[in-house]
Amino acid sequence: MNPSITGFDYQRVTVAEDVALNVAVGGSGSPIVLLHGFPQTHLMWRHVAADLAADHTVICPDLRGYGASDKPAGDAYAKRTMAADIVALARALGHDRFALAGHDRGALVAIRAGLDHPEAVTHLASLDVLPTLDMWDVMHGVSAAVGFHLYLMAQPPGLPEELIGAAPDAFFGHFLDIWTQDPQAIPAEVRAAYLRACREAVPSIVADYRASAGIDVEHDRADRAAGRQLRMPVTVLQQDWGAALGFDAAGIWRAWAPDLEHRTVSCGHYMAEEAPAEVVKALRGLLSR
Repeated sequence: MNPSITGFDYQRVTVAEDVALNVAVGGSGSPIVLLHGFPQTHLMWRHVAADLAADHTVICPDLRGYGASDKPAGDAYAKRTMAADIVALARALGHDRFALAGHDRGALVAIRAGLDHPEAVTHLASLDVLPTLDMWDVMHGVSAAVGFHLYLMAQPPGLPEELIGAAPDAFFGHFLDIWTQDPQAIPAEVRAAYLRACREAVPSIVADYRASAGIDVEHDRADRAAGRQLRMPVTVLQQDWGAALGFDAAGIWRAWAPDLEHRTVSCGHYMAEEAPAEVVKALRGLLSR
């Protein structure tokens, strides 16, 4: 049996033709949607969600292609499509406007939702990514080896799925190991749930990443050319990747988000699990802006 977020109710919500998302909902008050990253599920928010539920309606879906949500085949993973899922999910739950926070892959979906649906997203938080277009721009030379998985999953359909599918626990477990500073933050039963979910979703996870090397870049370029920005209050929490890879992370973000609070954190990538109190404080600060 998969672990769950204590005190939250679970349901499946249809968000597009033949696509339903698994979602945990808890609390009451103004709504905030929390989007998970790779290689995880909505469970990564278990500590943060429980805290925020004291005075917010907290909505934690598995993204399409992940966890217990539907996994359509083919080119169904543009962040524009995945963002539309989230807007449809919130509306189905009775919320035309909501705050949105995303980690890793979920942050890319959140950014796209903020650009495509500014009337719906009141506040936006991004945890430990750059916007897709900038992510590719800062990867140079041997330092880009840290993102080898981005290049692997960008390849045409076939080889990435076969390679990853041959040893999924080794592949996905690698990132759970190297991206965390505190292994105890992801206990054994949660780690097992993540690995099981990823093992059952190799084609859709690869398709999600492949979209970020193709259609997602096209959408970002079009927005940059048109001068579109995230006009809502934005909070960004990041490890100090800029120092490691030689770029100005806050400067990159400011070009997209004029109303920006940018902070570097000292924990590992999985900050909602390693430093949930810090994440909650940042989100509450964002929601008060």
